[in-house]
Amino acid sequence: MSAVVKVWIDEGCITCDACENICPEVFHVEDDTCIIVDGINPGEWGDDIIEAAEGCPVDVIMYEIAGSDDASPVEDAPAEVVEEVVTAEPEAIGEGALAGVMAGDRDLHILFGSQSGNAESLCSLIAKKATGYGLVGHVHDMDGFDLASMAGMKRVLIACSTWGEGEQPDNAEALFNAAKGAGKTLSNTHFSVCALGDTSYEFYCQSGKEWDEVLAAMGGSRIHDRVDCDVDYDLPAAAWMAEALSRIACVDDSGTFHEDLVAEMIAHAAGDTASASSGDVANVTMPEIQLVANIFRYNADKGESGVDAWACAIPGHHSVLDLLRTLKATQDGTLTFRDGAADDPTTGVSVNGRLVLPGLTRLCDVARDKGQGAQIRIEPVAAYDVIRDLVVDYSSYDNLRAASKPWFVGRQREGAYVGNVAMGTMDAVVATELHTSNDISSPQLLHATSDTVPYNRSYMGPAMVCHLWNRSCDPRISDSSRTAIIESLAATNGVKSETDMASIHRQGSMGKIAAKSVLQAKTAVLSHDGYNGRHGKHVWWYTWSIKSSGMVNETTLYRTVLGPMGLVSNALSGVSARMIFGFTRTGRPMFNELLGMVAPPAGIGKMPKQFNSSVENHHEVISIFNEMDGRF
Repeated sequence: MSAVVKVWIDEGCITCDACENICPEVFHVEDDTCIIVDGINPGEWGDDIIEAAEGCPVDVIMYEIAGSDDASPVEDAPAEVVEEVVTAEPEAIGEGALAGVMAGDRDLHILFGSQSGNAESLCSLIAKKATGYGLVGHVHDMDGFDLASMAGMKRVLIACSTWGEGEQPDNAEALFNAAKGAGKTLSNTHFSVCALGDTSYEFYCQSGKEWDEVLAAMGGSRIHDRVDCDVDYDLPAAAWMAEALSRIACVDDSGTFHEDLVAEMIAHAAGDTASASSGDVANVTMPEIQLVANIFRYNADKGESGVDAWACAIPGHHSVLDLLRTLKATQDGTLTFRDGAADDPTTGVSVNGRLVLPGLTRLCDVARDKGQGAQIRIEPVAAYDVIRDLVVDYSSYDNLRAASKPWFVGRQREGAYVGNVAMGTMDAVVATELHTSNDISSPQLLHATSDTVPYNRSYMGPAMVCHLWNRSCDPRISDSSRTAIIESLAATNGVKSETDMASIHRQGSMGKIAAKSVLQAKTAVLSHDGYNGRHGKHVWWYTWSIKSSGMVNETTLYRTVLGPMGLVSNALSGVSARMIFGFTRTGRPMFNELLGMVAPPAGIGKMPKQFNSSVENHHEVISIFNEMDGRF
């Protein structure tokens, strides 16, 4: 038996299953990577590990044999944990100032505030890269983190996303509120913050900015300036990571920052290829969560529905699908759900209102409260008929897909010879955009993100809208096929039936991608129709009214609905009279600045705003309107 003392995964795993087939006791292949089974002793499986490494087609399985400095390749495990420890023996760097800095305590504490998982994934990557700087990375979930322990930490990095309108993520809110009133407790702590956000929102990266301010207010020393990242955060986050690590690694055991050694530390990390390229695999085991699982049940034979609740104690890194399998095996064998591969697009469920693939969703991500009160609610996805329990009938989506005729008819285009074969060419930016817009994990799940679909079963739904729109944007498609697609999107059951992109946008990264495509498709369809028909005319008059008055209120409402005849038809309603004579309910001036002088009556007698409060079940109202619009 070969004496393998350590095994880990390098970057570049293609999830081919070869290693798991050879040695399932050590390797477990997931959707996009492979992980080392927790708790294994590599020495017990030495020969099998070496055989798996030799059978790996991309040479990413790495192992170390006792008494040898050589390492050979396994697959990459993203270290996504509540507290993960990444350890590595730093290379000998000789005597001198840098060696002195890298002696003693080398702990780096990395905290994430994350709603969708981006900040957490970034922190796992930081922990892996930190080994190249001789640091020992500890990744902490802000939920449940002991704020008092931060006072003894010399090195702290934070990655935090922004949720909603500038709010802290669910797992960060309690800790942040505690930090605001903590006082100056971080006199020996160096920190830096990476803020994740979306420039389409008003409070861009607000949560990260708040953490940057509060850590400074607590007496911490900013080791590197905060960086604010948009949706495409990979490049700016990587640049921040390199700078922050090179500087924070120069904080010695006493907490003193040696700025004069930063350049030498960068050179050391660049030359430390073994640790920088591979790193050690972190412990992926997460603490047990005490939770109550409330699961929708439906008995088709009796026509009865209800909810069963089970109190569970289960590791946080287990998926929702793991939970369902455990309950079925140990509690109720009649529990019914679609089981399959982790990325099976037909297994979608609703967990606490989020539409997810249960095999790819960890319990720690949906049950943020790790205490005794944690609960999750698992229901079937909307827009489909329920067959039994969590299983739904996807035939309605399949029928709509067939009816939409999403076929692709190519056209002649320029090409280039690659060897002896002629291949078509495509601009790299266009190709990237097409691939990005098609990055949908489950069209069946995306179909259910729309508020309109449950009330308008003839609407093709956002999944088909996205698919058709992407086809129309493909430069390889023929003009006739593109025209046919636009006409299909402009039909009665097309994209104009969509009431609100917000319900789509809030469903994670898939929803953001889809909402963008749906909006682009809707804009293209209105332009194609020349703003004809009721939909287009309302859009036209609405924008005209807003430009005239600058406000959304009764003054513009009648124009939006009735067009230029609105003034005459509202003569008896009192709206026109109030405008003409300046009787305003709010007591505001009759003239709205100079607009009333140059564009009466738009600026005269302004009415109070009518749209400051939300309309309940607005999607039902608009769906009814759309249905009437198609018939009359």
